[in-house]
Amino acid sequence: MCTNVIEVINVLLANEWQDYEIIDASCGQKLERWKDIYLLRPDPQIVWDNGDLLEKYHSMIDAVYYRSNKGGGHWENLKNIPGSWNVNYKGLTFNIKQMGFKHTGLFPEQAVNWDFMINKIKKAKRPIKVLNLFAYTGGASVACLSAGASVTHVDSSRGMVDWCKENVKSSGMEDYPIRYLVDDVVKFVQREIRRGNKYDAIIMDPPSYGRGANGEVWDIEKNLNYLIQICCEILSDKPLFFLINSYTTGLSATVLSNILRMTVNKINEGVITCGEIGIPIKENDLVLPCGIYGRWENNE
Repeated sequence: MCTNVIEVINVLLANEWQDYEIIDASCGQKLERWKDIYLLRPDPQIVWDNGDLLEKYHSMIDAVYYRSNKGGGHWENLKNIPGSWNVNYKGLTFNIKQMGFKHTGLFPEQAVNWDFMINKIKKAKRPIKVLNLFAYTGGASVACLSAGASVTHVDSSRGMVDWCKENVKSSGMEDYPIRYLVDDVVKFVQREIRRGNKYDAIIMDPPSYGRGANGEVWDIEKNLNYLIQICCEILSDKPLFFLINSYTTGLSATVLSNILRMTVNKINEGVITCGEIGIPIKENDLVLPCGIYGRWENNE
């Protein structure tokens, strides 16, 4: 029986940003600074009351996202702001845009995971192949490239893959070893098993529900364990880390730890950590929770 070490971390804080911060949060809204642009966006975790943010900071706010009772919502720009702009994090550059469903193309709390990946890859002092699944606009892909890894970036949305290419180019890494694929992640991993391809590190940020490139249905409760099981078949003989991030409401970090114990750690004994990710709120030193993570890592 594996004698793995499990360390449960309550909250990892993304507190090393210069170009991003949460100014204040109240009554389902958060006021954020994205470099020089101030956005007011909804967040369901903010159930406390610290006043009306639109009233308190009206002169500061550049744009507000309003939810619709019928689903979705819309942006209202209070000032003239560019169609896109850049933010930087420790030498990485990301392109920010106002998207539907309140998003901007980047989840800044993921900086804690980028730091972890970069540190692990640099310390390995050997060539590292990384597979990034549900890879979105490529924050993790850019981070791993910057540390010297080769990356395979897989997402079912061509628009998100193209956005990753923009981020890689903006970070000055267009000649770095990265492979882009618009594909269903489960089918891709199944093909990689048949091809005999192996990876030293696997990253995934699965949605609660979704559809693959050809309409394949994804349900995290039904499919996550299977995906991790088959990912174990494409891990190298000396895997470096396996990282799962999730924003699914009701899914506990302990669940991610349990899955990693029952899959990855049964094959490769290592260290498992899990917990919440958060961002500090400048106004009152509170912390906004921003999803959960589970990590398996070797002892390098």
